[in-house]
Amino acid sequence: MRSLLLPPTEKRRQFELRALALRDFADLKAGEPLDPFALAHFAKLLVVDFDQVEGLSPESRTHLLGAGGNEWSGGACARPLPNDWRLVILNPAHGVQRNRATLMEEIAHVFLGHKPNRLAVIGRNPTVREGATARETLAREYNQADEEAAYAVGAAALVPYAVLRSLVLAGRQSQDIARRFRVSRQLAEYRIKVTHLWADYRSLQNRER
Repeated sequence: MRSLLLPPTEKRRQFELRALALRDFADLKAGEPLDPFALAHFAKLLVVDFDQVEGLSPESRTHLLGAGGNEWSGGACARPLPNDWRLVILNPAHGVQRNRATLMEEIAHVFLGHKPNRLAVIGRNPTVREGATARETLAREYNQADEEAAYAVGAAALVPYAVLRSLVLAGRQSQDIARRFRVSRQLAEYRIKVTHLWADYRSLQNRER
């Protein structure tokens, strides 16, 4: 078995191994960017353009893409289509890089065998949310462990540790690393931090100044 360079903590090593399995399935080389939109097909996820969503009032559409745009990134419908595929809707206001991370998280949910979240009526208080009656509230089932694992595995698949470490030790800036893997700078820095490379990163960046 080939030797793998993995993060220093057991939790992150487990996430990394699952992410590497996803990259192996996608037949990627070590430093090659992963395209979640190409991988979604194998997870039976159909990405639907937000403009194709029917039934939203003009007010709701404006809110979701405007003032409420930071409250949602995207998600997959819990109920599958007749062919067992599930619809995924991404927030078009977030841009391609963030959409790639959101879609990768949904793919990781499927890969990890997580039960899809669903919306349910849980209360009788007034609400302005679309789809609820005048005195009902909607809530999303939330499994914190599943959400953490899906995001972490998805992020690791997009920015694998071995190449990330070599780039950090070479003094590369986070924005350069982000461009390399076609992700946001925030995601690149998240990976640097959770894999315990942040101290080395800051030290090397300060040395270059």
